[in-house]
Amino acid sequence: MYHAVAAEPNDATRALSVTPEAFAAQMARVAERGLTPVGTADLAARWRSGRPLPARPVLITFDDGYEGVHRHALPALAAHGFPATLFVSTGWLRGAHDTGGALDTMLDWDQVRELADAGVEIGGHSHTHPQLDQLDDTALRDELTRCRDLVAAELGAPPASFAYPYGYSSRRVRTAVRENGFAQALAVGNALARRAQGPYALRRVTVRRTTDDAEFVRLLEGRSVGRVFARDRALTKGYAVVRRARRLGRRTVDALV
Repeated sequence: MYHAVAAEPNDATRALSVTPEAFAAQMARVAERGLTPVGTADLAARWRSGRPLPARPVLITFDDGYEGVHRHALPALAAHGFPATLFVSTGWLRGAHDTGGALDTMLDWDQVRELADAGVEIGGHSHTHPQLDQLDDTALRDELTRCRDLVAAELGAPPASFAYPYGYSSRRVRTAVRENGFAQALAVGNALARRAQGPYALRRVTVRRTTDDAEFVRLLEGRSVGRVFARDRALTKGYAVVRRARRLGRRTVDALV
């Protein structure tokens, strides 16, 4: 899971960014080790149909829709003929639907179309990038429907895949994602994806600015994943308790009003 690919990201995106040089070197590592990148929709279709996956499959994904995916990542992907999936927050992209909430320079819709034409699968990532599990049913439905419909209007086909902003979901969110026509969805989890996770909770590992070459190779080989992300998992579990309490608190207030 990547976010921004930028030489000089701003403070808001720096930790979850990689340099163009690092990204190119990482794609070279993928090629050197004989891994076979697949698209998210292709992975799910193979699992559903029982068709075998290619040797050593890997997903290369980008969240949010930062401009560097087009400027820097696309040439590196094209150099190896790698497919990838970009999950866009439609209200963050530059253009008529921009809500002004983006953290850094984003793609515009022409660039998104060029990425799609180059073989990058375009998935949904909500409209304004909220914590979906904290929204009421109406707001949740609006986030998913607007994202789906805008991608369909701009690209000519609805997105098949979805990624949860911040990786947060719940049974209610996953049901809403499915009901809005998304055939599969990705979380974070910082663990290897397994079929047993189901099509709406597949896990990914985070690549960030501090991911050096040795760590990246370990992630590709599935080694020491738990150790690398031990602190992230502890923080995620703790924050999950806080978010559940907030959600229950809002329900109690709604019931009393």
